[in-house]
Amino acid sequence: MQIFKKLKLLNPKPDFIAKMSIASKEARETKYWLYLIQKSQIIEIDVNDLTEKIYALINLLTKIVKTSQENLRSAK
Repeated sequence: MQIFKKLKLLNPKPDFIAKMSIASKEARETKYWLYLIQKSQIIEIDVNDLTEKIYALINLLTKIVKTSQENLRSAK
């Protein structure tokens, strides 16, 4: 029984939320760099497909974070 009490104290949910938040921020930074590549025309690459994918990833990660935060609040 003590093991379960210790596991409950560790609560991995906040850690998961923090990691997903970092992933979301990294995706937003990637979106920014893709924008700079496109505008600077340093290299010739079509970033439209990548931009669409990064927007989808940002939306997914944002939804994961928000849902996880709501679930964490309601569990308390």
